[in-house]
Amino acid sequence: MAEAAQQETLTLDTSDVDKYVGQRVVYAEMWDPASATEIRRWVQSLDYPNPIHWDEEFARKSKFGGIVAPQSFTVAMDYGHGCHPACIGKVPGTHLIFAGEEWWFYGPRIFPGDKLTQERKFDGYTVSDTAFAGPTMFSRGDTVHTNQKGEIVAKEQATAIRYLVEEANKRGVYAKEKRAPKKWTKDELAEVNKQRHDWILSNREGKSPRYSEVKIGDTLPRRVIGPHSVVTFALECRGHRQNIWGTWRWNAPDGVKDPALDDAGFKSDMTYDHDASKIDPRMHDGLYHGPSSGHINQEKAENVGMGGAYGYGASMNAWFLDTIAYWAGHDGYIWHSKTQFRSPAFEGDVTYIGGKVIGKLDDSPYGRPVVQIELVMTTQDGDTILKGKAEVELPA
Repeated sequence: MAEAAQQETLTLDTSDVDKYVGQRVVYAEMWDPASATEIRRWVQSLDYPNPIHWDEEFARKSKFGGIVAPQSFTVAMDYGHGCHPACIGKVPGTHLIFAGEEWWFYGPRIFPGDKLTQERKFDGYTVSDTAFAGPTMFSRGDTVHTNQKGEIVAKEQATAIRYLVEEANKRGVYAKEKRAPKKWTKDELAEVNKQRHDWILSNREGKSPRYSEVKIGDTLPRRVIGPHSVVTFALECRGHRQNIWGTWRWNAPDGVKDPALDDAGFKSDMTYDHDASKIDPRMHDGLYHGPSSGHINQEKAENVGMGGAYGYGASMNAWFLDTIAYWAGHDGYIWHSKTQFRSPAFEGDVTYIGGKVIGKLDDSPYGRPVVQIELVMTTQDGDTILKGKAEVELPA
């Protein structure tokens, strides 16, 4: 009875968060324009071998005339993996994981030499009861990306989950006893690698399907990523430009206090030390310190209820966008996407990605016909880790 009463009175202290709803937040900016090498690093870290993003000779012969970034790279032009404006204010005793992303794209592509600036806003939050951790905050943050020409490239709304660490550990949804990484046999790995290679060959030349020929129910070639490991998670972290030492700065206007610098209520070993990082950059390096260090640190992951090393939500959303873009080819363009994350990609798992055409809009909000794609990511055990939809332009 006492335990039931405790569960009924368990609450999140959101009092510090309320004052930031609707406010501009997170004043951070990259110092330098994007480089071709950074675009190559991004697709390498996400295992996306589309040659227009890394092969100079191939890219020069394409319609783009050289290396071009995938649409997923937009998040790497930003600080905070796209999630930071959704994590504002102190909620004591909590940690954070990603819950999903919604993107609107506006036409401009990103090329080497482009520099994006961001305006970020804390949109608000709701609190719901979850099996994972009881009362859980689902917080939303908006980011608008503008290039050096003044063109709006994209807008993102990220949703973050802020949960009570102690309660998540008690419930043990991702307890380490349930998270022993799968050991893959030689034959199993050979099959995974074959499926990966088949997907690469499915549209390496970038041919776009015709809108008039695409039918509802058509399926996209199945993609496989993994097995995931501490090494692949570290590579994903390094694919983000912000995680290279010295690439960004705080730039709040004079007299403006940026809540991004404040204590968010995380455990002490999961918090950046901004002052110390001026001397030792590891103190603001997500592979060593801060809230994302649990992705590759087994003990830290266990301490925040995750049970073991786990992947990045931003990576899953990039896999989603890249898989659709590869099918859509060089003349395709994603105008809108929305994803919901069900679970992280854990160490030892393989992610299988399947998609299909679920609709066609001759008259779309984007001023051109689009096909609607649904994509689902599952593990080798059939567990769903992501579901999402996108609207994609194809040549007539």
